[in-house]
Amino acid sequence: MSLVSLTIDGYDINAPKGERLLWAALDNDIYIPNLCAIREADLPFGGCRLCFVEIEGRPSPVTACSQPVEEGMIVHTSTLRVNRLRRTAFEFLLSHHHLDCGHCAKNRNCELQRIASRLGLKLKLQRIRRLPRSLPIDSSHPLFTYDPNKCVVCGKCIWVCQQKGSGDIDFAFRGIDTVVSTFDGVPMADSMCTSCLECVDICPVGALVRKDSQQPGK
Repeated sequence: MSLVSLTIDGYDINAPKGERLLWAALDNDIYIPNLCAIREADLPFGGCRLCFVEIEGRPSPVTACSQPVEEGMIVHTSTLRVNRLRRTAFEFLLSHHHLDCGHCAKNRNCELQRIASRLGLKLKLQRIRRLPRSLPIDSSHPLFTYDPNKCVVCGKCIWVCQQKGSGDIDFAFRGIDTVVSTFDGVPMADSMCTSCLECVDICPVGALVRKDSQQPGK
């Protein structure tokens, strides 16, 4: 395996040639926030916009999930520009996310909470106005519930459904109205779902949760 040498936040590391910068950093215990990155995916989705970094010699920050490592690359993961971009991206996610941590089955096991803690961010809006959604919760499936109001549109459930499930869910609509939906918008119970629960396990927030985890004491 061919390796390249690079520097991230002053640490000299080696990574396989062609590896994405995000995974090279995380493999060496250098934290870069991310919500939508999937290592096994052929093409990065790049939807959350949280993994920005700066590379010396580049005019603008780049997303670490899409940037291959290069020999001699010098990377900074926490600059003024990077932090500003991340705060804006994080607040945008919160602006249409139903924050109900105290009653959420993913409380204390939520990637939004982890990112906020690691970056010193607050789980409340500072500069962007709230864009609340009041979409119906789909509890038709016997094993899990889908709450689109808590979805961060990371696309992970879609990817894993296409890889390991029925491939019956995808994005619907565009822009701020984008949601994850079954084909033709039918309830989960009436879709071609194979009940593999891979989508539930990969969801980083409380949009897809097992029904048994919502029971008192769970």
